[in-house]
Amino acid sequence: MQELAIKSTPLREVLWVSSDVTVAVAAISAGLPARWHATLVGMTFLAATWLLVWCKSDNDVRRAGLALGGLVIPGRLDVAFLVRETASALAWGLGLTAIVAVPFFFGWHAWWARAMPRLSFSLAVRPLEAADEALAQLLVIALPEEAFYRGYVQSRLDDAWPPTWRLLGARVGPSLLAGAAIFAAGHVVTVHLATRLAVFFPALVFGWLRARTGGIGASVFFHALCNVYSQVLGRGYGVY
Repeated sequence: MQELAIKSTPLREVLWVSSDVTVAVAAISAGLPARWHATLVGMTFLAATWLLVWCKSDNDVRRAGLALGGLVIPGRLDVAFLVRETASALAWGLGLTAIVAVPFFFGWHAWWARAMPRLSFSLAVRPLEAADEALAQLLVIALPEEAFYRGYVQSRLDDAWPPTWRLLGARVGPSLLAGAAIFAAGHVVTVHLATRLAVFFPALVFGWLRARTGGIGASVFFHALCNVYSQVLGRGYGVY
């Protein structure tokens, strides 16, 4: 009984914290101008991650996969290690994007073709605007969300449910599913569309990357690339 009580504590903590953070970002989305939403929501996720992980010991930070190549660890920065970690994370992100891009396109096109039978692609690319959008997706959206959901939530849920399953080289557990569900619920609460629940599925891949690589870098890059790709399709076909 005592062991059960101890193991339930991380779960209660995650549910409490994720509920509070979700309420906060929902209030931002509902009560403040749209142009501020992404920045303030990202800051909320980063602030929560700081209070819950980054302000703790170096071991706690590393254990949560939030060392970011040593950027947030006090002391002398090992630049060579940072470069290697960044290159590896980017390679994971690009590799998975190459794998899912084609099937995602056909699925995405089939979905929107039901409502808009005459889809045609047209996209005017302005390099500076494209670079600004890519950086925003990486630093304002993907990094804060991955830091909170995969760095804190998934890692803390692993304390409640130790990973025991082997999946394509990663050791995962129920936290992979629960973390993805919490991620999806947060998206629906902030934007009230049932289709937002679909983010549960890419969240499974983000979580797998966290477990497979030991950090959030790969999931950050893959998350940002997925968002950029979706934006290119949506704007190119004029559906959003």
